[in-house]
Amino acid sequence: MIRRVSLAAAACAAVGFSLLTVPAHAAGAEATPTRASQKVMSGSDHVKCTRLSKGQLCIVMNSRPQSIDVIYTKKGGANIKAQLGYRMNGSSSYAGLETISDGDRATNTWKMSWPCKKAVGLIKVRGQGTFETPAATFPGC
Repeated sequence: MIRRVSLAAAACAAVGFSLLTVPAHAAGAEATPTRASQKVMSGSDHVKCTRLSKGQLCIVMNSRPQSIDVIYTKKGGANIKAQLGYRMNGSSSYAGLETISDGDRATNTWKMSWPCKKAVGLIKVRGQGTFETPAATFPGC
């Protein structure tokens, strides 16, 4: 029980801290897949983030209940239309298309009961392509 609480607290702290304090580092137009300025953020094996030119994309793997959170925080630039998703075992799943404005945080959660697998967080931006996080694993795997 104590380990589960500490893992949950660490995940919340890592995601909350990085999403609130790490600014996007590039100015100008939104990133495109070939020009994406991505920097992998350090963290635990179950929380992985990638900094994009106008925001940050994170995946959080939760164990109780077993679920995947994909979070995008937009920092600057024009509104985008995008879908958050994840890829596991070569298969991708996406949420609905939404408009994300400067300062918005878009989040989607997928609940599941799957064995220990790695997953990648995704954001598919209309007119720009798909961006991803490094692979994360469920805690305890």
